[in-house]
Amino acid sequence: MRGARRPLPPAFIEKVQTPVGTLWIATTEQGVLAVDWAESEAAFCAYLRRRFRRACLEDASKVAAVARQLQEYFNRERRHFELPIDWSGLRPFQREVLQATLTIPYGATRTYLDLARQIGRPQAARAVGRAEASNPIPIIIPCHRVIGSDGKMHGYGGGEGIKTKVFLLELEGAILP
Repeated sequence: MRGARRPLPPAFIEKVQTPVGTLWIATTEQGVLAVDWAESEAAFCAYLRRRFRRACLEDASKVAAVARQLQEYFNRERRHFELPIDWSGLRPFQREVLQATLTIPYGATRTYLDLARQIGRPQAARAVGRAEASNPIPIIIPCHRVIGSDGKMHGYGGGEGIKTKVFLLELEGAILP
């Protein structure tokens, strides 16, 4: 069949309980593919098929390092994730934005405009916001550290939205409770 895409190898998945709810984690041989607040394994697998063309295989051993580092983060024992990222499902602009997001230190914030300037596109603050909004690996790629130029929280798609973003920033000491 001409033009048909070959299926990609499956993603390994597992769920972890965290202070911000149940997180589903997906990894591949290349690294972390996704972290999501999906309602169920079926919903998470449907998301992985739709966004990344990947089937799911439950395998806690393949996801163990990610789960451990997330627990350490929530226990305030980890400030920086040391995990490979599978960038294969991202477009070049989003990858560029999210790689810049990875440089935001623990306990700090940057604005969408700051990131737009950092990647050499000072007129692209809104596009940076859209790239952050579809970050498939929240917390590990810390899009919660990105705020509006007015210093306010402008959306967060994970967990309970802004409430989750504020929790993460308070956990890191970026804002006072």
